[in-house]
Amino acid sequence: MSAVEVTDRSDRPARTQADGSRLPSLTGLRFVAAFLVFCFHISISGLLAPSSTQHAFARTAGAGAVGVSFFFVLSGFVLTWSARLGDTARAFWRRRAAKIYPNYFVAFVISVAGLYATGHAVGFLVGAANLGLVQAWWPDPGVYFGANSVSWSLACEAFFYALFPALLPVLSRIRPERLWASATVCVAAVFAVPVVAMLLPAERHYWFVYIFPPVRLLEFVLGMLMALIVKSGRWPRIPVWSVAVLLVVAYAVTPYFPPDAETSAVTVIPFALLIPAVAVADVEGKRSVWRSRSAVWLGEVSFAFYLIHQSVIVDLMRGLDAQGSAPAKAWTLTVGALALSVALAGLMHRFVEVPVMRRLGRRKTRP
Repeated sequence: MSAVEVTDRSDRPARTQADGSRLPSLTGLRFVAAFLVFCFHISISGLLAPSSTQHAFARTAGAGAVGVSFFFVLSGFVLTWSARLGDTARAFWRRRAAKIYPNYFVAFVISVAGLYATGHAVGFLVGAANLGLVQAWWPDPGVYFGANSVSWSLACEAFFYALFPALLPVLSRIRPERLWASATVCVAAVFAVPVVAMLLPAERHYWFVYIFPPVRLLEFVLGMLMALIVKSGRWPRIPVWSVAVLLVVAYAVTPYFPPDAETSAVTVIPFALLIPAVAVADVEGKRSVWRSRSAVWLGEVSFAFYLIHQSVIVDLMRGLDAQGSAPAKAWTLTVGALALSVALAGLMHRFVEVPVMRRLGRRKTRP
């Protein structure tokens, strides 16, 4: 395959997108998703001693893992939105590697160092699978959650990136009037995943529904289709506020659904609608709190924050023997873990991600 291409069939939307319209509000929302994952990990960490406060927090943050679903849909949308004619697959893969791997490797080293410092060794298989970004393919929690437990999602992203140059030309050939039907089929497939999981042994359900890269590819493809819908001029201009309300409702009811449906099925439609709605609002220059300088900065460091926050939580709890802490101590440590994670993420973004992207990740233009 020689190029990553998008077939633009509608002149006005194509020109709007091709002008390089940036999407700062989507950048800002990335930190919201990462923060949901942070809260989820705090809620299951055992930091808070059992109490009414702990129960209420667990109910509120228990669905925070859906933030990963947001990232998968967003990734497909943004990569399709920013695709350019003449961009080779090799150049695309180089930019993706420059974007994700340096921070990923630094987070891996920090995680392993923290584990060894607290008396927990990392086996060869776990280390090799993590470094090779293939840990999500093992149906063993000791592998896919080994070392830095959040890194399994990057193994999924690596799989998406590997397929993207082949997927984009195929999806771009879908006739504009059939894009919404294609997105509907993709959503139906996401809803069907928990049903298919019932055919597997019970101990494989979680891995298949939440971790297995081909299953999570459905959300990535859905994001690609939503970007093509916007580019084709068939987006119905759904107000951002209405989709936000739908998302809040879906998030609130997620804990009442079966566990296999909680990870993505309940919120996949709101995410698929919210991302293009926010993107269109950005292109049209509408006001948004997520476009502020601080929100955009937090969004820019959110990748590093996502990679490092779980190690910070675990290391603080083990180092301070904080398991089952009283509310005052637990909330103090939570705020401290959040602040430290943001600070480390800022350093990783400034001194690792940005320099490598400038050196290796620039798009090389052709005459």
